[in-house]
Amino acid sequence: MSDKNQLQELIAKRAAQELTGPCVVNLGIGIPTLVAKFIEDPTVYFHTENGLLGVAEVEEDQIDPNLVNAGKMPVGETVGASFFNSAESFAMIRGGHVDVAILGVLQVDQTGQIANWAVPGKNIMGVGGAMDLLVGAKKVIVTTTHTSKDGKSKLLKKCTFPITSTRSVDMIITELAVFEITDNQLRLIELMPDVTIEEVREKTEADFIE
Repeated sequence: MSDKNQLQELIAKRAAQELTGPCVVNLGIGIPTLVAKFIEDPTVYFHTENGLLGVAEVEEDQIDPNLVNAGKMPVGETVGASFFNSAESFAMIRGGHVDVAILGVLQVDQTGQIANWAVPGKNIMGVGGAMDLLVGAKKVIVTTTHTSKDGKSKLLKKCTFPITSTRSVDMIITELAVFEITDNQLRLIELMPDVTIEEVREKTEADFIE
């Protein structure tokens, strides 16, 4: 396993600790999809915007090309899973029936606002369900590497990319630290294993309370 994969799994495993059933959880694209690997509680039900409640991992020889998540990745289904159309799926989100959304981001600022759908001048997948999840989910957790590929902090004083919603997220989990957002302020609540506070300070542009 590469260092990158190990870091991503470290973040996903920590996010999994925040999920206690019974609850309905929506996993975004990227690191969030790894969270399911670390959940053993059968009352944590995974939801995908394209119309499945009861998402499960699938073995390679069991893949059904017609059964995918919102990121077009193959998935399986749990016993008792239910299918519905996209409009009903978004009605569930907007109606407050998703307990937790776990999202990836391009940037997050010190008030908890995120940018995860557009990079000026570049073609990426687009907003998907993130805007709706930020408005409708009861709790929103961000899972992200602390810095971008070029080493710049993803935790900024203010997002420079278009923001996804004016609603702030509740928690940010990186390979270095865990933050909560309270009263529009970033609060450091935990250091990841073998990480020092000096390293977090050095790699975080955003102001935060220790």
